[in-house]
Amino acid sequence: MLTRALPFVLLLLLAACGSSAPAPSYGVSRSTSQPGINCAPFARELSGVALYGDAASWWDAAAPRYRRGSAPEIGAVLVLNRQDRLPSGHVGVVSAVLASRQIHLIQANWEPGMVDQDQLVIDVSERNDWSQIRVWYPPANQMGAHTYRAYGFIAPPQKVTRTELVRATPAATRFAMDTKGRPAPRARLYAAAN
Repeated sequence: MLTRALPFVLLLLLAACGSSAPAPSYGVSRSTSQPGINCAPFARELSGVALYGDAASWWDAAAPRYRRGSAPEIGAVLVLNRQDRLPSGHVGVVSAVLASRQIHLIQANWEPGMVDQDQLVIDVSERNDWSQIRVWYPPANQMGAHTYRAYGFIAPPQKVTRTELVRATPAATRFAMDTKGRPAPRARLYAAAN
C-alpha cells in the first residue's frame, strides 16, 4: 500500500513546495536598479531619436525630423503627456508589438531609479489609437490602476530589432547617466561594435 501511495505523496510535497514560491511577473522580464536615471536620456540613447528636453516636449519637437503616429513599431518612442502623476511627461521605447492593443516597452524611471525591460503597456482608448494607456507596475506585480494620456509614437530613425534593443540597453543605461553636453545617441552603435 505504501508503494502505491508514494507517487501521490511525492506529488503533494512538490505541490506544497511550489505554492510557496512568489508569483511570476508577467509584465516585466527584467528590472535593473540605476539610481538617478531619467526616462528622456535613456530613451534617446536606446531609440536613436535625438531629441532633448522634457519628455512631453518630444512630441512637438519630433514633427520636422521624425515620423509620428498612433501605431506602435519596434524601436519607436511612446510619448506620454504632462499630467499630475507625470509633470514632465514620460517616454519609453517599444521592444515588442504583442497585439494591436498590447506592447512591451524598455524604459527608465517608470519605477523610480529602475530600468525595466519588456514592461507591458496596453491601449485602453475608445478608438484604439493609443491616446490612453495603462502600464504594468512591477512593485504590485500587476497592471497599474491609473490611465495615462499619450501623444503617440515617434518612429525610430532606422529599423531595429528587439534583440538589438536588448543588447544596447546596458550601454543606453550607462550613456544616459552622462550629463556632460548633448552628445548624439550612441548606445546602439556601441552595442553593435562590441
